[in-house]
Amino acid sequence: ENPHPEEYRIASLVFYSFVFTVGLLVNATALWVFSCTTKKRTTITVYMMNVALLDLFFIFSLPFRIIYHGTETWSFGDTFCRIIGAFTVFYPAIALWLLAFISVDRFMAIVQPKHVKELKNTKKAVLACTGIWIMTLSTTSPLLFLRSDPDQTSNFTTCMKMLDIIHLKEVNTLNFCRLIFFFLIPLFIMMGCYLVIIYNFIHGKTSKLKPKAKERSIRIIVTLIAQVLICFVPFHICFAFLMLQDDNTAYNPWAAFTTFLMNLSTCLDVILYYIVSKQFQARVISVILYRNYLRSVRRKSFRTGSVRSLNNMNSEMI
Repeated sequence: ENPHPEEYRIASLVFYSFVFTVGLLVNATALWVFSCTTKKRTTITVYMMNVALLDLFFIFSLPFRIIYHGTETWSFGDTFCRIIGAFTVFYPAIALWLLAFISVDRFMAIVQPKHVKELKNTKKAVLACTGIWIMTLSTTSPLLFLRSDPDQTSNFTTCMKMLDIIHLKEVNTLNFCRLIFFFLIPLFIMMGCYLVIIYNFIHGKTSKLKPKAKERSIRIIVTLIAQVLICFVPFHICFAFLMLQDDNTAYNPWAAFTTFLMNLSTCLDVILYYIVSKQFQARVISVILYRNYLRSVRRKSFRTGSVRSLNNMNSEMI
């Protein structure tokens, strides 16, 4: 029997449907813009491509969640359930390091302008991203082989392992190591970068920076801080508390809610894409303008059609 309340099931259906629709559109557009239309690639372009790719990996798992919440039956096998459950931890680990890389990138651009050439060295950025992907995969893979399985009693017709983070407590030692390396360290890196950047802004040490570049950097920093505080900090705090609790596989609303917040990051990345890339801005603006154009055409055609119909009526009356 599913211990999760009906309200959670309905909320999950609505939430994941929204995230899938918006996230797929946003991140597919971003990946196309950064990989195909950006002529001069920089380190931040590489990081943005990885963010979009990571988001898409997660988004492609959402239809299975939606189907499960809709039918209340898991039909895709235990192995696939374990993979999606492990991805709940895999996603924020890489996402936080990518945000940390972007923070360091802004730190170099603002505080160390002498080394601005390094921002064009995409090879180092690719190596850094590849290393994080490999390390995260290696530390997440043990979650695929958990001995205690909450779905065993239902003959694997449920997938409790993916619903929230409460079922990942078996490997606590590994989880705490992961909390340090994949949460605290990137978080401290970001905090250090932001504090130094703010210090330089206050003391006027960024006078050589162009106003537009300074404004853009500030927007990126504010966006990153907000995203980390809203999406990732609550999730990891809850995760840490759950690791310290006694064994309990009951539904935890706080765990479910913070998981929702973490998943929302796939949609909030659109703000980062919009600030970073002029090409992405142009693409979004062109879509908006095209929609407005279609609306104006429809209005004109409707008005023209109305006038014609009135003329026809008048001619018939005459």
